[in-house]
Amino acid sequence: MQASLDPANPHQAIPMKAYDITNRLTDTAAESITRQGAEEAALESHLLALQEDFETLKRVGADAARLADAKLAMARTLVGLGRGEQAWPLGREAFDAFMDQEQFESAADCCEVLFRAEQPDSLVALGQGIWLAVTYPIDVELAIELLNHVVEETPDDADGAAVAATTALFLSDVRAEGTQRDNLVFFTSQMLSNVARRHSEVDSQEAFDLWRDRLELREPEKFLVRLRNVVDVLVQDQWWFDREALQARLPD
Repeated sequence: MQASLDPANPHQAIPMKAYDITNRLTDTAAESITRQGAEEAALESHLLALQEDFETLKRVGADAARLADAKLAMARTLVGLGRGEQAWPLGREAFDAFMDQEQFESAADCCEVLFRAEQPDSLVALGQGIWLAVTYPIDVELAIELLNHVVEETPDDADGAAVAATTALFLSDVRAEGTQRDNLVFFTSQMLSNVARRHSEVDSQEAFDLWRDRLELREPEKFLVRLRNVVDVLVQDQWWFDREALQARLPD
């Protein structure tokens, strides 16, 4: 039987509908906490396995590439656990090892992990990862992820987000193929549209076209130069590798 509300009776039973809603909210919160705890426990277990594998690799004298892969995996898991301070030295060591071997995609991946570690030099890492991602033909999805961090970190009225989103759209167009290209072009087009909306309240195709023209976002030789300025702001003078030496070895 469902109780009726009686203002004169403060101890009346809670109506069944309200009781059900309250219980559902409580159950949902409990499920969320339980799920979060299970995910954290899984990450902790995974970290222990990675650490054991790493010690085994060291004992058997594994090469630098395998050790760097193991360090990156541990750093990524530590970031997932919110332990960025512990992740940083592992990711940084892995980065140096990958650069020594000219494994630029893995080095850029390290930069993405180091950015998410939220340490004092995380923006420095992001800038270097973007430089590698644009300079070398690495995985386009990793490149877009790095550029999207700039979009998310840049103030609404700054041009840096527009330059990063435009570069992401450009890379989607020239590096991806088939269904992947279609999906990434759609995603990065939406990214650029959102930037235009927050930057200049652009709300029509005509306004969007004018906005792109005004910010010189149609010609790669222009917006890539501006991206270089964004990277310089992120990195300042804290480069971890010799850009000029790498550029000198690039094909024409």
